[in-house]
Amino acid sequence: MESYPEIGKAYFSLGEAVHKAGPLDDKTRALIKVAISGGAMLEGAFHSHIRKASNAGVTKQELQHVAFLTLPTIGFPSMMALLSWIEDIYGE
Repeated sequence: MESYPEIGKAYFSLGEAVHKAGPLDDKTRALIKVAISGGAMLEGAFHSHIRKASNAGVTKQELQHVAFLTLPTIGFPSMMALLSWIEDIYGE
């Protein structure tokens, strides 16, 4: 953002636009972002979206439920990785 402020500004504006494009509330959007980054196994993005979701009022138990829901689709090892990434944030 500091090195390329115009790109950072455009990226931020894009994010705002997609969040405002539909009827979903903050918490629902946060859970979807967690699910997308988790399903794609993007650890850094997942950590970031866990923090943002927590700030939006999502509980640890709700985040764990998102991880559990991945089991039939992306498998046991991936689900366990997501659970461990949630623990990274909550420090347990």
